[in-house]
Amino acid sequence: MPDACKHEAGVFSPTIDRNRCEGKEEWMHVCTYDVFELGSLSAEDRKRLSLIGRLKAFAHGGKQAFAVRLEACHACGLCVTACPEKALRLVRR
Repeated sequence: MPDACKHEAGVFSPTIDRNRCEGKEEWMHVCTYDVFELGSLSAEDRKRLSLIGRLKAFAHGGKQAFAVRLEACHACGLCVTACPEKALRLVRR
């Protein structure tokens, strides 16, 4: 849905709240620029989580969303709206 884009690519980046993300892959497909992938948290990432975040990560097999193509983000906000845990926000780079 390129018509919804508000900025040129790379002006904003999606930031993922690791303590909220539950790795539900379905919402990632709303991104027409393929910015996200499902991946596994590293041991270092897991150490930084709150107790609730660690429990969520354990329950979901350590899978979470990762913004792997930040430079492709056009800040349309579809991902922010679609994320069921409200774990995303767009931040100016």
